[in-house]
Formats: sequence, structure tokens, C-alpha cells
Amino acid sequence: MAKEIKNIDKKIVDNIKALAIDMIDTAGSGHPGIVLGAAPIIYTLYAKHMNINPEDEKWINRDRFVMSAGHGSALLYATLFAAGYKLTLDDLKAFRRVGSKAPGHPEYGVTPGVDVSTGPLGQGFATAVGMAIAEKILSTKYNEKKKGLFTTENNLFDYYTYVLCSDGDLMEGVSYEAASLAGNYQLGKLIVLYDSNNVSLDGNTDISFKEDVLKRFEAMGWHTTIVKDGDNVDEIDKAIVRAKKVVDRPSIIEVKTIIGKGSLIAGTNTVHGKPLTKEDITQLKSTLDVRGIPFSISNDATQEFRTMIASRSGPKYSNWTKIYKEYMEKAADNVKQELTMLIKNNLAFNINLPKVMWQFSEDFKEPLRDTNGKIMGVIADYIFNFLGGSADLASSTKTRLQKYPVFSNSSFDGRNIFFGVREHAMGAIMNGLSLSGFRAFGSTFLSFSDYLKPAIRMSCLMNLPVTYVFTHDSVNVGPDGPTHQPIEQLSMLRSTPNLDVYRPADAREIVGSWNAILRKNKPSAIVISRDEAELLSNSSMEEVSKGAYIVRKEVVRLTGIIIATGSEVPLAIKVAEELYKDGIDLRVISMPCVEKFLEQSEEYQQNLIPVGYKTIVIEAGSSFGWFRFVYNEKYLMTIDKFGTSGTKEEVLAYCNFNYDKIKQRIEKLFR
Repeated sequence: MAKEIKNIDKKIVDNIKALAIDMIDTAGSGHPGIVLGAAPIIYTLYAKHMNINPEDEKWINRDRFVMSAGHGSALLYATLFAAGYKLTLDDLKAFRRVGSKAPGHPEYGVTPGVDVSTGPLGQGFATAVGMAIAEKILSTKYNEKKKGLFTTENNLFDYYTYVLCSDGDLMEGVSYEAASLAGNYQLGKLIVLYDSNNVSLDGNTDISFKEDVLKRFEAMGWHTTIVKDGDNVDEIDKAIVRAKKVVDRPSIIEVKTIIGKGSLIAGTNTVHGKPLTKEDITQLKSTLDVRGIPFSISNDATQEFRTMIASRSGPKYSNWTKIYKEYMEKAADNVKQELTMLIKNNLAFNINLPKVMWQFSEDFKEPLRDTNGKIMGVIADYIFNFLGGSADLASSTKTRLQKYPVFSNSSFDGRNIFFGVREHAMGAIMNGLSLSGFRAFGSTFLSFSDYLKPAIRMSCLMNLPVTYVFTHDSVNVGPDGPTHQPIEQLSMLRSTPNLDVYRPADAREIVGSWNAILRKNKPSAIVISRDEAELLSNSSMEEVSKGAYIVRKEVVRLTGIIIATGSEVPLAIKVAEELYKDGIDLRVISMPCVEKFLEQSEEYQQNLIPVGYKTIVIEAGSSFGWFRFVYNEKYLMTIDKFGTSGTKEEVLAYCNFNYDKIKQRIEKLFR
């Protein structure tokens, strides 16, 4: 019997390998090395451990799988097809083609069974940490063991997050940041399988990567083990079983493999990302338990694989469905609503914060970051899954939710996450939280947004409702100097597809920004000044959703238009008021969100910024992206050089951006 099991294991693995190799060959591109080396790893996970239901791929208590080594996409797609997900051989034959369900690297929302988009190495690993944190929070909140409704074997949430990573993933700094945090939080249901083949694209890893990986992870609080034969399904299985018994530490299993095993170029960097020759494929298939015809997969092997999954996961899925039904019959209405939203993955909230409590007095005045922090506290009161943290800057960004506990080993229901000085991991972890049903936010200084740009890009690719809160938004931070004074960051954020970037000018616009952000199921950034600000007499919470609106209308006859954002809006109004005394009648437009304005109708845009009038932009940042609104660079009151250390006034003068200089430049344009 044991021999029969081993034979079927090999037969299924061989069919997965052959199918993936055919995909790469047909596409003329791909990564055969990981297919041939790591197929036994992914097979063992799906056949013997993953609790999934291919007929209900979004089952909220399914185990998650993250192909952090995203170049192994062909291996993943072949496995998902064999496991019974809604993929056809035609889908696989279209690997790496436009419109295919099998894109070059795994994409969330494109391929059935893919839990997260991966490809940039390290991103998947770090995102998985967010998924594991989410499981801790969900199980703590919704599992009712204390009330005796369920046993520890019958919980509403008790899934594992599995990761397949490569040497390259562990070279990227983001994985180290995230692994450190995972060890600190003792995420026992996070299990990483490390495809350790000592080869990367440019050659053997010892040219750049020599450390003892397991000792490094052990030092970070991880359970570690090694499987010396990556073809030995039994040993891989036993290692995973041992890891699942470790409840107080995440686990990493180093599996020693041979990249491209069975290929004529096995064990070399050449097999990493180059399709095999026809000769190589022919000889390879002759050694595998497969037919030589392309895309000829064994029905017996496929059916046996699906039976393994169904016989293990089926009863657990049925039992969970029963548990969920009983739970919902007894749950309070608000809990029912919460779980329904989580299951439907509907993370948009049509709340109206002004009606909730925000009525500002006319003499209201305080630092905008303080106002934003208070507003976020109100949001947390009304949105059950609103949580996040900062990169060790909550005391400066003011984003700590004051009424709520801190997420920790003793308080897994906390809604304030201390990410430490780990901006990049913070962004990826927020993506993992969002993929698991949370409206996640993360904060740092705007100048440090560069540290998490790759994670922001992944938020936008997956269309996740993550909110990035950036403070210290301009050279106004003064004495900290140019390292902390953002210049190009706003342009960088605005140039990112599918990201709405809000830069509110006062308290009303902050409320309006959050209203707009929370009503959409998409990523956003809100950029906040640390400076004290008064209420603008004509600011509007409601108009923020349109991206731009008039805050100072021309008095008699329109002479020109000033567009400003954030802290520069009151400056623009002051300039306009002074120049009106000299006969220059300027309209001032607050543009808190360029992206939302450009979504408005052409009629709205033309009414706001009519053609034929001189239009000026005032913003304490790069001119890049603003040329669409002006005739030439003379009309851009921006900053295109790095700042300097000094008082706020000294720095603004150095950047030619103080009131007097801007007023003089604008006046000159109309003389």
C-alpha cells in the first residue's frame, strides 16, 4: 500500500511538471527551473494539507497559499488545474497571452485559486505575514470558545497561510522586515516552505548569499527545520506536520532541491528563466511517468489528486458550513452584517462623517495631522474592520486609534499595529490584511513613501482598499533638512495607476477625503500637513469627492485662475485677495485630488478651469504632472530642487516659495 501511495505521488507530480513545461514551451517564455525543482513541495501542500474547496475558491476559512516565488506561476497554474479549480487546458495553453487566466506571474482576481498577486520577490512573503495577522484577529474576535458554542476543532476562523519562497525572496529586504515582525508576533499559523536550490538568475547564490538562513530565522523567533531531499514527499509532509504543531512561532522549512531537476541543464542558472529545448523536453518526459504528447495529462492522476483534496477538505468544508449557519442564527445583527461583508469581500462603506459628528466652529484651528488622527478615531468607531498602524511614527503622524488596544501577543484583537521601522513590510502587510477583509491603513512621513512604493504598486495592481497616510508633506518641516523634506513624492504617488491621492487643505477637506476614500473599494493615499491650519471660509466636505472646486470665486470679472492643494490653498487665497486690490481678479481652486477631478465630466472641468484664461499652480513639490493645466513653466509655482536645513521661513525663502516671492511672480504674469 505504501508503495502504491508513493507511486501515485510521483505520477501526479510528474504530470504537474509536464503540464507546466508544456505551458512554458508553448508560450516561448517562463521559468522551468522551479517547476522541475519545487513540484513535490507544492504537490505535498495541496494533496496533504491545504484545506480548500475549488468550487468555493473564496471560502473565507480556506487555507491561503502564496507563491512568493511568482516566477513559478506555471507550476502554480498546473497544480490549480489538477486540483480542480475553474481552469481549462485552453487557459493553460494561453499562458502569458493577453486576456489569459494564466498570466506571466500570479494575479489576484485573474486566476481562480490565486490568493495574492506576486512576482516582485519578497512581496508575497511579506503579504503572507499580513494574512497571518488577519487570521489571529479574526479568530480572536469571532471564535466563541469562551461561550461554549464551539470546540477548538470547530472554529469559524482557523486557517493556515502557506508560502513557497525562493532564495531571491529571502535576499530582498522586505522579507527580512516582515519575518522579523512575524516572529515578534508569534504567528504560529504561518508556514514558509523555502525552495533552497543555491541558484539564482546570475549564477550560484554563493556569489552574493552565503548566510545560514535557518539560523537567521531562528534568531527572529521562528521554528526551523530542513528537508534534505526535495523529491521526498513523505519528508516534506512530515516537516509540515511538525510545523503545524508549533503554535507559538511561525515556521520555515528549508527544502533542498535541484533547480531544473531532470533537465539537461539541471543545477545551473541557465534553467532558471529560459524555456527548455525540444530535445531536452523529449528526454525529460521519457524519464517522467507521462505521455510525450503536449498537454496530455493523465486523467487517473488528476482524479486521484482531486480525490485526495476532496476527501480531506470536503468534510471540513461541510462542517464549517454547518458551524457558520448555527453561528449566524445566534449572532447579533451587527456581527451578522460584519461577517456578511467579510464573506462578500465588500469593503466599501457609505458613511457620511459630517452627519456622524463633525461640525467645526468657525474659529477652529489646530495642526492638520491632529485633526486627521481624531477623524480616524471616529472612523474606527463606525467601521468594525478599520485598523492599521505606523512605521514607528504614530506619535508624529497621530494615527494611533486612541480608544483601541494595541495588537500584540497578549491582545490579538488590537486595532493598532506597531510595524516598527519597516515601511516596506508595512505596505505589504497592509495588502495581506486587505486581502483578508480589513480596511487597513499605514502611516509614515511623505518623504519615506519611497520605502514602500513597491507595496503601493501591488495595492494598486490588486485594487485593494488600503489607505496610505502620509504626514510632514512639504519643505515646511524645515530644520530636519532635505532628507525629510518631500519634493518628488507627490508626483510619484499621482503617477501610480489606480491610486487616488488626496491632499486636503483644512479639517473639512480631511473629512471629505475620508468620506470619498471609504466609499470606494480601491487604494488611496491621504497626504497631511503637520502645520496648524484654520478653517477656510468656503471649504467643502462634499465637494472633495469631485477632486476640485472653487474656494474663492472671482469678484467681478475673471482675470485668471490659481490651482492649489493642501497647505498652499490658504496661501493662494491670500495672494488672490491682495492682487484683487490691484485689479487682478483671480479664481482660486482647491484641488485635493487630481485623479478625482480628471474623472469628472468635461463640462465640470471646463466650468471650473475654462479655456483661455491664465492658469497658475501653487504646490510645495515637484512640477511634474502639473503641465496639463498650464501654458508653460512660468505658471508653475512649485519646487524642483531639494530643500535645505533651516527654519521654516528660511527654507521657504531658499526654495523661492514664500508668500512675497509667489505674489511677485504671479503679479508679473498679469502685467
